[in-house]
Amino acid sequence: GYIEPFAATAFWSPDDHLTIWASTQNAFGMRATASAILGLPESRIKVVQLEVGGGFGGKGTGYMEPVAALLSKKSAAPVKIVMTRKEVFEGTGPTSGTFMRCKIGVDNDGYIKAAHIYMAYEAGAYPGSPVGGGAFPALGAYKIDNILVDGYDVVVNKPKTQSYRAPGQPQSAHAVETVMDEIAEKLGMDPMELRLKNAVHEGDMSPTGLPHTRFGCQDVMDAMKAHPHYNAPLDGIYQGRGVAVGYRMHGGGNGSSATINVNGNGTINLITGSADLSGTRVALAMQAAEALGINAEDVNPSVADTDSIGFTSGSFGSRITFDTGRAVLNTATLVIEQMKERAALLWEVPADDVDFTDGVFICSLNTDDRLTFKEMAGEMTHTGGTITCSASDVQGGVGPQLAGNIVDVEVDPDTGKVEILRYTAFMDVGQVVHRSNVEGQMQGGVLQGAGWALNEEYYYTEDGTMANSSLLDYRMPTTTDLPMIDTVIIEVPNPRHPFGIRGVGESPIVPPLAAIANAIHDATGVRLTKLPMSPSSIVKALDEKNAQ
Repeated sequence: GYIEPFAATAFWSPDDHLTIWASTQNAFGMRATASAILGLPESRIKVVQLEVGGGFGGKGTGYMEPVAALLSKKSAAPVKIVMTRKEVFEGTGPTSGTFMRCKIGVDNDGYIKAAHIYMAYEAGAYPGSPVGGGAFPALGAYKIDNILVDGYDVVVNKPKTQSYRAPGQPQSAHAVETVMDEIAEKLGMDPMELRLKNAVHEGDMSPTGLPHTRFGCQDVMDAMKAHPHYNAPLDGIYQGRGVAVGYRMHGGGNGSSATINVNGNGTINLITGSADLSGTRVALAMQAAEALGINAEDVNPSVADTDSIGFTSGSFGSRITFDTGRAVLNTATLVIEQMKERAALLWEVPADDVDFTDGVFICSLNTDDRLTFKEMAGEMTHTGGTITCSASDVQGGVGPQLAGNIVDVEVDPDTGKVEILRYTAFMDVGQVVHRSNVEGQMQGGVLQGAGWALNEEYYYTEDGTMANSSLLDYRMPTTTDLPMIDTVIIEVPNPRHPFGIRGVGESPIVPPLAAIANAIHDATGVRLTKLPMSPSSIVKALDEKNAQ
C-alpha cells in the first residue's frame, strides 16, 4: 500500500562514479548492494535518499537500481525506472504466509506453566523469512518457565517475501493471544486478569535469555483493564469485544551518525543519514533542541546522501528516534563542549569552570558571566570559527515494548460483514517526543492490522502467479472502514536512552489481528484461525456451527 511505487534514477559518469537517486529506507545498504553487483567500489557510489512515499520495511531492498546504473553506463545518460503498481505487487514480495500450532499449559489458578509453539513461515523462492522475528517475542509478555519454540523457514514457489512492519510478530501474536482468550474462557476468568496474572516484570527472563529491563508490560495491561472501553456494555446480539497485547523487542547493533553545524544566529543544521518514513526528522530535531536548550524551530533537520554523512543503518526496526537520536545527542554533547571552550576563552577561565544549564553557559567562578546558546553562537568568529561536530552511536542489547488493543465489533450473520464499532490502542512509548506523531503511528498500525485481519490477501494461481495484483482487486481498508481510533499513551522511560525514548513504529501492528479475532469470537461464538477473516469465511463458520 505504498503511496509511491518503487522508483530510482541512476547516472554513471564518464569518470566511473555512480550516483543513485532513490526512494529508499536504506541508502548505505543500497550502496553496498550496488557495489557488490556492479563491481564498483563503494567510495565511487553515492546514494541520494529522496522522500519515501511509504516504506514499512519493503523499501530496504534494492531492486532496479543496478539495472538503471548499467543502462546509464550503456547510454551515457541518466536513466530512471519506476515500477508500476502491478510490478510492485508481483515483484517486491509480500509478508510471510504462516502456519502456527500453539499450546499453552496453565494450572487451575491461571498461572502459565509451559508453552510450545510450532511455526512455519513462507520465505518465497529463496530462504529468509522473518521466522526469528516471530519466534523470539511470541511469548515475551508472559512469565513462563518452560518454553519450546520450533521455527521453520519454508521455501515455496512464490515471490521472495519481504519485511513488513514488525516482521513475523503479528502472526505469532495472533496465535498466542487467541489461545490466551481460549484459556480464559475455559477457566471462567477475565481475559485481562489472566494476562495480568502472568505479565513479566523487571528482572524476569526475556526471550533472549537476559533479564528484562524496566518497561510498561503491566502498566499497559493495567491501563487496558481499567479503561472505560473495557467495562462499557455492548448493545447488540452479534456484538463482541476482543483484547490482545503485542510484545516486541527493538534490536541493537545498528549504527547511526549525525552532524550539527552551528550558525551565527543561534540556529543549527542537523544532518543525519536516516530516511524519514514517519516524521523522524522532527523527532530528531526536538531531541537536539532539548539537548542544546534552544527552540525546535531553530533546528533545520535534513537527510544526507552517503557521501555527506557517516555510516547509518537503514530506517527499520523502530530504531531511528532511539538509535539516531542517541547519535544526535552525542553530537550535541560535542557542540556543548566546544562552546564551553569558547566561553572559557572569553572569560579567561579554564573550560572546566564553565557550566551549561538550560541553554545557558555560566562561569562557575563568577555567575554573572553567562551567555545563552544564541549569544555564544554569535561569538564563534571571534573565538575560533564555525563549530561543526559529528558523532556516531551503536547501541547494543535489545529493548522490550508492549502494545495492547481493545476492539468492539458487530457481525452481520447473514453476510458475514464485520463492522468495527470502537477501537482503543494502548502502548508503552517510553517518553513521548512528538505526541501527534506517536498517535498517528498507533492509529496507522491498527488500520494496517485491521486490513490484515479482515481483508488483505494475495491470491496465487497453481503456477505461483499473483491473481489480484492491483489496488482494485487487493482490498485495503480506508478511513471509512474504522471509527476514530482512540489512543492511550503509557510512558515508562527506557533506561537505554538519555531521554527515556522507545521506538514506536512497529509495535502498533502486532495486537490487532488477535484482538479482532477475539472480538469476532465473542460476537459469534465461532473461533476463526485463518486470515483474513473474510465475510465468506465467517458465514461458512456460522453455518457449520448452526448445523451441529
